[in-house]
Amino acid sequence: MNANPVSFQSVLDALTATGKDFPRRYLQQFSDIGTLELNTLLDVWPRVAPSRKLSLLEGLQTLADEDTLVNFDDFARALLTDPEPAVRTRAIRLLNECEDANLASTFLDILKRDADIGVRVEAANALGLFVDLGELEEISESIYHKIEDVLLATASGEDDGRVRRTALESLGYSSRIEVATLIESSFHREDPAWQASALVAMGRSADDRWEEDVLRSLVSIDDNVRRAAVEAAGNLELKSARTVLLKQLEEEENDEIVGAVIWSLSQIGGEDVRTYLENLLDQTEDDDQIEYIEDALDNLAFTEDLDRFDLFAFDPDADLTDLDDEEE
Repeated sequence: MNANPVSFQSVLDALTATGKDFPRRYLQQFSDIGTLELNTLLDVWPRVAPSRKLSLLEGLQTLADEDTLVNFDDFARALLTDPEPAVRTRAIRLLNECEDANLASTFLDILKRDADIGVRVEAANALGLFVDLGELEEISESIYHKIEDVLLATASGEDDGRVRRTALESLGYSSRIEVATLIESSFHREDPAWQASALVAMGRSADDRWEEDVLRSLVSIDDNVRRAAVEAAGNLELKSARTVLLKQLEEEENDEIVGAVIWSLSQIGGEDVRTYLENLLDQTEDDDQIEYIEDALDNLAFTEDLDRFDLFAFDPDADLTDLDDEEE
């Protein structure tokens, strides 16, 4: 429970009040919520205005993005069966960093049975975390293979295209042979939406077999495909993409793609990247853009440190004779 002295009744009163904004300072009260408070909240939840519910959940999401110490998992779990699809969707988003394998089973059930397309899309997206955990052997093999099977069936099935494409994106973390085949066939469709989702999956694969496909897509005329390619290039740390990305930094007109280019360059690093980003920072006056570029420069420093570590990493197979001679 929270140590904040605000009474939970005050929080409930503010939540059910009309004509006043819900105080942001109360959002913290939903973190690590106690069983009694949660049950009391759920009792009054049906009386809360739909718009207030959504604004509350959006506020909690913003706070969770800003503060890594808050945890709204218990509250979000309780809302996964809410009658409103928009509430269920936002509840799943609030759980996007929860690694409880039991939650994976819940998301699978939602993906297979929820009547709302948007909720199924969100469940398919949330399952990507568990595919990643499965590859890292951090969840049981049985639940991992079940997740893969359901996502493969969904991506190849007859559900709404958005659900199928999101299932494909989540499968990007998987090393199963069928996934690579699905990514390739999706990428070669004429539909840019499928091409973009295939590129997202490529970026999550940690597999350089997709390098040429990603590089070609960096100059696609479709904005969504181009952005997905930029992000994939960064996630795969494709040094071969650096020149194209630096050129895009100067010529790209889509602001969202420019942001993706900045971050991808920070993931790739290398010659001229720091100079370009520092020059861009000097030319920027927008506070949000300044903060974003500064974060990218911090990430670039991390990338550069990793590169230096790789460069000087000890090779156990190296011939140490020359080194011994030098020391003598």
